[in-house]
Amino acid sequence: MREKKARNQILPAIIFLLPGFVLLIVFFLGPLVYSLRISFYDWNFVHPERSVFVGLDNYIAQLKSPIFQRAVLNTTVYTVITVTVKMILGFATALVLNQKLRGRTFFRVAYYLPVITSWVIVSLLFTYMFSGMGGLVNYLLKDVLHLIDKNIMWLADSTLALVPVVLVDIWKGVGWAAIIFLAGLQAIPVELLEAAEVDGANRWQRMTGVMLPMMRGTLVFLLVVLVLGGLNAYVPFQLITRGSPQDLTHSILTLMYRATFSRMDFGNGAAISYLLTLFVFALSLVQLKLLRKPAGE
Repeated sequence: MREKKARNQILPAIIFLLPGFVLLIVFFLGPLVYSLRISFYDWNFVHPERSVFVGLDNYIAQLKSPIFQRAVLNTTVYTVITVTVKMILGFATALVLNQKLRGRTFFRVAYYLPVITSWVIVSLLFTYMFSGMGGLVNYLLKDVLHLIDKNIMWLADSTLALVPVVLVDIWKGVGWAAIIFLAGLQAIPVELLEAAEVDGANRWQRMTGVMLPMMRGTLVFLLVVLVLGGLNAYVPFQLITRGSPQDLTHSILTLMYRATFSRMDFGNGAAISYLLTLFVFALSLVQLKLLRKPAGE
């Protein structure tokens, strides 16, 4: 009777879950497997049956390509700088917002507002600010502060073009990191901080000896999410630099977009996407290991 009752409960569950599984297969697993197949072909978009199997040639070509290598470097530098700055500034902001200040709610909302602003609008605004001819940044540096003698062509230089891309991500992301840190700080028992203060610990000692160890889960979560977000950067690169000059300012995703939809090279575009997927998968394994590690280790 018990087994029969269990079977009777399983059938309705399967019926309710079936539409979700169908959608998952049709719109996620299906395209995922199909794009993996495309990555092994010199894909003919118009006549797929005429596509030529090339094996790992698309992957090897990308790994040897100077443009792909530069895109990997750009994405890595972007990720390292933005994650580091957002973690530091976000934690510092959370410490301030956790204090009993007048207008604390207003400041919390103000710091979070950049997070909900449109990526497109903010990216275009930073493009204008860093314009080489009439941009606000050059005006401040040249005409107000007199730090430079002539305008800097930010977006015409393959290295300097990354400056507005990095800054727009930091400006938008610090508030989100601060809110997550703030939630972690408020989860720390006040008694622990008071006991440390009674024992003679100063602010730095309370932060390093009590706050940070108690926020280990928050730190790991933020680090992993921010790193994965940095590796998947697309909008600021696409709108601010568009790969220029000479395709030296691409991120991995904008290079994939160019290969797939500008050059209609679906094979190489799919190969780029799976190279990124492999790296993200490796980071996900590290994430699981860190999250499963006991807090005391």
